[in-house]
Amino acid sequence: MRRWIALVLLALLPMLAQAAQVHASLDRNQVQLGETVTLNLQVEGGALAQAPDLAALAPDFEVLGRSSNTSVSILNGQRSVQSTIGIALRPTHAGQLTIPALDFAGGQTQPLTLTVTPPDPRAAANSGKAVFLEANAQPTTVRVGQQLLFTVRLYFAGSLSSGSLEDPRLPGIDARRLGDDLDYDVVRGGRAYHVIERRYALIPQHAGAIELPSLQFQGELIDPTDPDSFFAMGTPAMAASPTVSIDVQPVPPQWGSSTWLPARALALSLEGLPADGKARVGQPLDLAMTLQATGLPYEALPALSLPELKGATVYPDKPVTGTRNDGQWLIGRRQQNFAVVPGQAGTLTIPAITLKWWNVQSGRVEEARIAAHALTVLPAAGGSAAPAASVPATTTSAPMPAAVAAAGKAVAGRVPAWRVLVLIGAGVLLLGGALAAWWAWRRRVRPGAEPASASPTNRALRLAFLAAARGSDVAAQSHALLAWARAERPGLTGLGALAEALASSAQREAIEALQRRRFAAAASGPSPDLAGTFRRGFQWREPPSGEEPPLPPLYPFKLR
Repeated sequence: MRRWIALVLLALLPMLAQAAQVHASLDRNQVQLGETVTLNLQVEGGALAQAPDLAALAPDFEVLGRSSNTSVSILNGQRSVQSTIGIALRPTHAGQLTIPALDFAGGQTQPLTLTVTPPDPRAAANSGKAVFLEANAQPTTVRVGQQLLFTVRLYFAGSLSSGSLEDPRLPGIDARRLGDDLDYDVVRGGRAYHVIERRYALIPQHAGAIELPSLQFQGELIDPTDPDSFFAMGTPAMAASPTVSIDVQPVPPQWGSSTWLPARALALSLEGLPADGKARVGQPLDLAMTLQATGLPYEALPALSLPELKGATVYPDKPVTGTRNDGQWLIGRRQQNFAVVPGQAGTLTIPAITLKWWNVQSGRVEEARIAAHALTVLPAAGGSAAPAASVPATTTSAPMPAAVAAAGKAVAGRVPAWRVLVLIGAGVLLLGGALAAWWAWRRRVRPGAEPASASPTNRALRLAFLAAARGSDVAAQSHALLAWARAERPGLTGLGALAEALASSAQREAIEALQRRRFAAAASGPSPDLAGTFRRGFQWREPPSGEEPPLPPLYPFKLR
């Protein structure tokens, strides 16, 4: 057995080595001549990171120093290691400089481009100062609602014992901080400075000429050439940034009534459609529509919806929204899930969906589009009115050994036969271990404490019930509630069996009230709050300790 384990590990070593991923990035994509830039080399997957050969950088860069960092994280029981090497570089000349691909940690990084501009002549006025501030905006001409990048840099010679730099507070402009501060060194007028760079996303809300006011810095500076200054409070230091003017243009008059979306990039997609183009009556489709825009927060994006579908009912879920940034631009995202339940056999057509937006880089109107789709809807399985719980399309059964064997046949002509057998054995062992762990977990979990299924089918049936609960059709409410319950407990024969399986008295009373309103000749009293009672899911009754839950009877009806 030990020999088998050793062979499996030997066979998996090449795959583990290939799992390491390397990545290279720069802390800035544009610098002035005399400034430094940090090249970050990252490796994930547990590989040991050693400094690469930097000889290829010699013509264009001066290597000033290196630093390394290793972080370990454990998420959902999986351990991951990330190693980072930071290399401080100083460009030797202006122009478009290329950092070539580097061999690092068994992989190769991608080439990078750095724009190096000549020193700003206006910076000469600050040469010789111990502390000064610079500020600039990119671009300086924007449209209403378009994000611009506002950058503030604090230069100081020596060290700061304390200090505070205020954030911009501008009426009529939405200002958001972008990432953490950047730290690097520069040389101005033959004097070395340390720089703290801070970036903001500014979004003007009104058209017109706007002047961004000066920002103030106050702190205490320590002179490294004075040995007594380290024991003193430091010298008070103050600085102010120059004002920056921007021109905010209005929305183009020909835009129309559509939502104004000035973005650098925008993508609209729809996922979840069956690959074979087929659906079935009563079985919901879980569709996800996603809108993502670079240069806009999610609050500026319109709400997503599906058009009215003939022959199907659409139940929208709660939207998922968020805004992140890449250090320069905001990236807003909206995702809306829909449960689409076909109601009749035939052809279900989802029309094309279009969204107009303004490309701020090209200065013209563009259109994001989801193509139309036609699905073939098959009759309900078995003629049952209640949809059965189905396994998601991404779930597969267990033909793993056969798949491994097929892969072994494909490579048998290129690798020794013993390695193919080892790979097949590894696949069988991994599959067996996964099945054994699943069976042990299934035996340990108490049936009454099982969480509600999070499958797309279960979620869609829950949405269908909540939608029916907000209406007045008692029969539709009964069918939707039972269909949802059967997705978790397939053996239920009706609402009566459902009530007996529940531990919550409030849920049992709600079912009794629902049945009275449906079948009683003269039902009276207020209608039950079905949506509120079942909003958190079913509260199932626990079977007696040590007993397995009873299986549904083979013949659920009494035979005479």
